[in-house]
Amino acid sequence: MTFTRRNFLKSTAVAGVAGSVGFPHIWIKDSGVAWAANGEIKVGVLFSLTGTTAVVEKSMHNATLMAIDEINAAGGINGMKLTAVVEDPASDPATFADKANKLVLNDKCVSVFGSYTSASRKAVLPVFEKRKNLYWYPTLYEGRECSKNVMYTGAVPNQQQKDFIPWLVKNFGKKFYLIGSNYIYPKEENNVCKILLKELGGEVVGEEYVPLGHSEFGSVLNKFRETKPDVIFSTVVGDSVIALHKQYKAAGFSPDKMPMASLTTSEVEIAAMGGEYAAGHFTSAPYFMGHQSKENEVFVENYRKRFGKESVTHFVSEAAYFQMHLFRKAVEKIGKGDITPIAVRDATAGLEIMAPQGKVKVDGDNLHCYLWPKIGQAQADGQFKVIQQSSDWVKPEPYWAYPGQSCTKDGLKGA
Repeated sequence: MTFTRRNFLKSTAVAGVAGSVGFPHIWIKDSGVAWAANGEIKVGVLFSLTGTTAVVEKSMHNATLMAIDEINAAGGINGMKLTAVVEDPASDPATFADKANKLVLNDKCVSVFGSYTSASRKAVLPVFEKRKNLYWYPTLYEGRECSKNVMYTGAVPNQQQKDFIPWLVKNFGKKFYLIGSNYIYPKEENNVCKILLKELGGEVVGEEYVPLGHSEFGSVLNKFRETKPDVIFSTVVGDSVIALHKQYKAAGFSPDKMPMASLTTSEVEIAAMGGEYAAGHFTSAPYFMGHQSKENEVFVENYRKRFGKESVTHFVSEAAYFQMHLFRKAVEKIGKGDITPIAVRDATAGLEIMAPQGKVKVDGDNLHCYLWPKIGQAQADGQFKVIQQSSDWVKPEPYWAYPGQSCTKDGLKGA
């Protein structure tokens, strides 16, 4: 069952890409493959519109299409129109892989933009590495990956946990209960959390993983009551976030005494559950909808104009949006030369762009992004109050928790 409100569902309705005319004929080939033809550049859009993670991925889909429309409305890229080829992988990693193959081999997309979970990213990775194509991944993730066929625009652990865990220990205490969805991302993030807690003299009083889509947390809540943690560290995703928060409140727990601290709960899940169920809990992320900047004001205004005044933006939809504009800048840099996936990757390395969260930059070595970490407390109105934020952008270090290992231009070092 998907726990959403009617207005929220309306706000995340799937939107088509507006057509554009007047683009010139251009034909560019790479090894016999037409990456751009007849003034058109095809890009794949691979976010789940159905299934357990659709509650999040629909908004990522929407933000991607909005950016494509903005680019086409401004004349395209060097006179070429962007055409989105949309697939619904239905929150299933195997379907992600099948759809990725189609987008790369059949549709001849020069890049594909997609995925929320690390399970789905891992499922498609062999496709892009084998076919030498390029995948754009806008989601925070666990790090420990160094592919030259992925552009990583979401946060890695040093951009979320490095300041967050010490702040939680200082303000609430050293006893943590770790609850996550059962796949690679929560387990790796919890490994990082445990490393930090050990350094801080903290203690893990419980650790548990639930299936994707899990909706009955009674036994987990009983363990919270028994172990009495100072902090519940949550890496639960999708519809399960909504169920967990509702049942936490129904059980009589209070965020004043035992808050949930999350890397994954955003404005979009709160819109689905209702602000009263999230109020008082904490999230660490590079972007919150309430961030004050000219770029964010325009982003939010345009998003709501397109998808409804009750719709919300959040840290993965923001990255889904700005990464499409990074793609635009990269193809502009290439010009009307050889537009290939590898040429796009090489042109993106080192690029900077003003995103809604602030200026971001693609690290030329590891293809991850410099971002602006923040700690926010959820409010009853569904927005976050920023409690702490970095004074400068933070360099992405995907192997930060594992000394001696690093992602370089030449691949993983120190493995």
